[in-house]
Amino acid sequence: MQKKLLTFFFKNLKLIGLIFLIILTVAISAYFNQKENLSKNQNNDFINNIYFKKTLNEIVNNLEPRYKKYNHKIKSGETFDKILSEYSIEREELIAIKESLSKKFNINKLNTNQKIEIILDKTNNKIKEFIFQISNTEKIYLSKNSDEFKFNEKIISIKLDKKIIYKENIILQSLYKAATDQNIPPNTIIEFARIYGFQVDFQRDIRKEDKFQIMYEVFIDEKNKVVETGEILFANLKLSGQDNSLYYFDKENVEGHYDKNGKSVQKALMKTPINGARLSSSFGMRKHPIDGFNKMHKGTDFAAPKGTPIMASGNGIIQKAGWCGGGGNCVKIRHNSTYETVYAHMSKFARGIKKGIRVNQGQTIGYVGSTGKSTGPHLHYEVIVNGKKVNSQKLKLPSGKVLKGKNRELFETNKIKLNVLKSEKIIGLN
Repeated sequence: MQKKLLTFFFKNLKLIGLIFLIILTVAISAYFNQKENLSKNQNNDFINNIYFKKTLNEIVNNLEPRYKKYNHKIKSGETFDKILSEYSIEREELIAIKESLSKKFNINKLNTNQKIEIILDKTNNKIKEFIFQISNTEKIYLSKNSDEFKFNEKIISIKLDKKIIYKENIILQSLYKAATDQNIPPNTIIEFARIYGFQVDFQRDIRKEDKFQIMYEVFIDEKNKVVETGEILFANLKLSGQDNSLYYFDKENVEGHYDKNGKSVQKALMKTPINGARLSSSFGMRKHPIDGFNKMHKGTDFAAPKGTPIMASGNGIIQKAGWCGGGGNCVKIRHNSTYETVYAHMSKFARGIKKGIRVNQGQTIGYVGSTGKSTGPHLHYEVIVNGKKVNSQKLKLPSGKVLKGKNRELFETNKIKLNVLKSEKIIGLN
């Protein structure tokens, strides 16, 4: 019997060895799985331990930057107090910032889209740095002094590069539409309308397929973004096939735009104080749309959408900016001993417009509305000559000055340079 067992063992030695190896492997795996599960449970208990959690949070918090930067773009109606309260700035710091800024800037006249940059120390929520944009070319930089509520002040100049742009287009609907189609900045379009406003009625003088050319300055930042516009160096409004070229001359005391003969485009008063408006009622007798009886209309009405800017038609001093009864909100300007102008039915006045201030020709003084006795948004415009109201559309205004002598020689040289630059722009050499 024993001999048979030995014989069976040696004959099946490989099979028995394989079975033993399988049993040993299963046993070892079970042992290590048990150890691993025990280790996992211990780790989970450690991780869920409240003291460990507090320690971990402390480490993570300390890894965050000590200083945090906030960028704020000023919105309509916001004040410094309101803005800084959003960032939980202490009142003492708020007062210190306002005192520092008020030395360089009127903080009560915030403009929309001005930018503020705040760098806060998160350990005590105190301001480390405060940067306020004064204009497109300047910022005020405030940094914390050793004194807790004192700041060092510094003006930072923003570097801008000048670029000269040339554009042209055919006018199919309006000058404004043709210009915006060429991505010409709004400020440049307004200036274009202003310099031609002395001789052109944009509603009646411009016809379909008239053309314009313009060469102007822009100032760009490091991101190649236009942040400011400069002078219009050359302009041409081709009406009914006739060129009306204007050149910018920057000599001191005679600075301005001149025609090809060196004659200034600027006259005592602009032909129309509003761009793109329709003449809706002329000077003379008419049936009053509200009173219902015939009455002398001692002005000119220009229909335009509410909010359209109204310009001062000449340099002068504001005699009145307030309510004028049937004229609603109105502005009256005395230009000199001869000329006065009146602008009525405004929806509102431009910022800073009040009695006694001096305004420049082309400056926005208010916006089209329908206040007072009015059936719809329009500008009622009056011109008064030596105390008498006259028809502004038939008024013969004194022409601008003509360059002479050395100034004329310099202008002719400048004109040649601008014509060459324009030609280079057109053919793509510059």
